Amino acid sequence: MSHNILGLTPDAQSTALAQALVALETEFELRTDFPSAVLEEAARAISNFEFPPTDRRDIEFVTIDPAESTDLDQAVHLSRTADGYLVHYAIADVPGFVALGGQLDGETRLRGQTVYLPHRRISLHPESIAEDAGSLLPDRDRSSYLWSFTLDAGGVVTNTALERAIVRSREKLNYVGAQKELDAGTAPEMLGLLREIGLKRIELERERGGASLRIPAQEVECIDGTYVLLANAPLPVEDWNAQISLLTGMEAARLMIRAKVGILRTMPAPLPKDLEVFRLQAATLGAPWPTDQPYGEFLRSLDLDDPGQLALMHHAASLFRGATYTVLDGEVPADLEQAAIGAPYAHTTAPLRRLVDRFSLLVCSYAARRQEVPAAVREVLPLLPKLMGSSNQLVNKVERAVIDTVEAASLAHRVGERFAAVTLTGTMPAPGGGEPGPAHANGSNGSNGANGRNGHKSRGTLQLVSPAVTAPFEGSAAAGQHVEVELVTADLLTRTVLFRIVGP
Repeated sequence: MSHNILGLTPDAQSTALAQALVALETEFELRTDFPSAVLEEAARAISNFEFPPTDRRDIEFVTIDPAESTDLDQAVHLSRTADGYLVHYAIADVPGFVALGGQLDGETRLRGQTVYLPHRRISLHPESIAEDAGSLLPDRDRSSYLWSFTLDAGGVVTNTALERAIVRSREKLNYVGAQKELDAGTAPEMLGLLREIGLKRIELERERGGASLRIPAQEVECIDGTYVLLANAPLPVEDWNAQISLLTGMEAARLMIRAKVGILRTMPAPLPKDLEVFRLQAATLGAPWPTDQPYGEFLRSLDLDDPGQLALMHHAASLFRGATYTVLDGEVPADLEQAAIGAPYAHTTAPLRRLVDRFSLLVCSYAARRQEVPAAVREVLPLLPKLMGSSNQLVNKVERAVIDTVEAASLAHRVGERFAAVTLTGTMPAPGGGEPGPAHANGSNGSNGANGRNGHKSRGTLQLVSPAVTAPFEGSAAAGQHVEVELVTADLLTRTVLFRIVGP
């Protein structure tokens, strides 16, 4: 049984958790401070910044983000045309603040991306850029890379333009508020168009064979000084807004492929043998996958309120593997598709928060004008896959550690209690019998529930009904089952939580 942080008062327990979260910064060697030379260079870049001559402040842009966000990368304006739609999408002009080869450029290469912690944000760029001069805040003149897309009545792109221009956002919207207005029928016309275009783009994604995972994300939020775990499925407005970003990334990829220069986000299609295993899992969990139904369409049909189908969606995550960055420089490989999207795609809409997007914007700005991409940009492209790969690995580890820490702290005083839960991965034999199934995301084996390989007890993964904890369990249970479990371990020091099955 664990050392329970326990016996502590609620205030002391909250303090211990806060200290544990801060300690993650040291444990993972996060770059929390910017060197003075970097801050000085950023200040000079802001002071000497030259706005582009093109003025698009007449376009009534808005931003749509989480309510607490201040590093605003994108602003959107949507309008209807005689035979379709016009989409304006402004992306923060981060390249205008970061000189290639300078101190700030070097620091961002070491960071790779912004790291979001419950108690703070560790930005890719100094706050003077990320949350002020470079952020598309409302009622401020800002430089941007402005994409303009003409869409037909079905949402298909018929023309793309890209220019560097001054823009001015009119309002900072948030997802929750926007969804409430849409549901109440009080939303402004542009939000209605976002829904209309988003749904049509989702239909095009379905036709391409794209597949979107809809797993409720575990998130940690600080509410009135207390850290709480939430499991939130994306709101519909988030999906519709994401379709505008995906559209932009697909058009960016098209420009790069035409120019034979750039960097794409690629991912191979699932292997046939993995799809066959998933098909068997679907049948086992009571949601047979029709042989004539595309994979993405099947995932969209799943009801996440059904425990078996929720477990199946978690199984589907194992098929979305192998994502990487592929560099183009004079040659175009045969397979450049991002399989989950069903098309070639490039990260290009979040330059304040992700290193690679800054270079995608630079490449696209030249490619859109059919100009040669400068050597200073091209020579950086081969470095980006390794830089982004290392950054992604670090961020994934930090995010998992944050959730493990909060889970352990929130449950430390409840060891021995029983909870209602749903099993996400089971401890049953692999389809067809034989050895236990493949390792799952939490690092545990699936097996028949008694003992796994090397004599270790096999473990599955479960999700509590409340609180929003996902954790390993010991005992015998198939995936997608309602079960009763007892909390065996909850240790803040080791960030471990373990349950055992005590009943159906």
